[in-house]
Amino acid sequence: MDERRWHEVLGDRRWLVLTGAGVSTDSGIPDYRGPDSPPRTPMTYQEFIRTPEARQRYWARAHVGWSRMRQAEPNLTHRTLVSMQAAGRLTGLITQNVDGLHERAGHRDVIDLHGRIDRVVCLACHQVTSRAELHDRLSALNPGYEDRIGEFAPDGDVVLADTADFVVAECLRCGGDLKPDVVFFGENVPKDRVERSYALVAEAESLVVLGSSLQVMSGLRFVKAAHKRGIPIVIVNRGTTRGDDLATLKVDAGCAETLRAVGVSTG
Repeated sequence: MDERRWHEVLGDRRWLVLTGAGVSTDSGIPDYRGPDSPPRTPMTYQEFIRTPEARQRYWARAHVGWSRMRQAEPNLTHRTLVSMQAAGRLTGLITQNVDGLHERAGHRDVIDLHGRIDRVVCLACHQVTSRAELHDRLSALNPGYEDRIGEFAPDGDVVLADTADFVVAECLRCGGDLKPDVVFFGENVPKDRVERSYALVAEAESLVVLGSSLQVMSGLRFVKAAHKRGIPIVIVNRGTTRGDDLATLKVDAGCAETLRAVGVSTG
C-alpha cells in the first residue's frame, strides 16, 4: 500500500463513500465475488414471484440464515466511517449491502441502495414490517427448523438440500406473499435512491469505493458519473473490479487493513 500516493490523490478532500460486500466480510458475512468466493447462483426476482415452491425454498433458507445474520456486528471499517462522518470528513455514504451494519455502527443518512434485509414487504398491499417479527412467526410455524446446518451464503441465507416441509408465513394484513425488502437480481433499484445517490456524486469532492467489485451497474454507474466529473476516485477491493480503468488509484487489499495503513482507522 502506497500511503503517499493515497494522500496525493485524496489530500484533504472529503469523501463520498460507496461500499460493497467486502466491507462486511470482516463481520463474518460472505461475499459473492471475492477472490476466494465459490460460484453462487442467487435467486432472481422473477424466480421468486413465479412459484410458491420458489418462495418456500427462499424463506426456508433465509429463516435459518437470519439466525446468523442478525448476530453479525459492525467491524473496524464501519466504525471508522462513523468516526469520519462525525469529524465532517464524509459527504455521504451509499451502500450496496443489505445487512444494516453501517446504521448499527451509528452511521446517519445511509443510502441503502439495495434495501434492508431486516425489513419485509408484502407484494400485495406493500406494507413494510420487521424481519425480527417475521422470524418469530416462522419459528412458531416451523419449530426447530432454524437449527438446521448449511453453508452460510451472501444473501444472508443458508444452503439447504430439502425445504419441502417448510411452512411459509403470509402477510398478516392481507394474506399476500412476503418478500425481504431488498432489491433482488432482476429488480430495479427504486428511482428515489438512484436520484439521491447521483445528487451526492454531483456535489462530491472525491469518491472512495470500499469492498465492491462493481460488477452490477447499480454501483458502477456512480463511479462512471464521478469519472465524468473528473473528481478523484479511489477503489479498495480484493481482486479486480469493473471500475479499475476509471480509478485514479486502485488498492488491491482489504478495507480495514487499508484504512489502518493510511492513518484513518479508529483501531
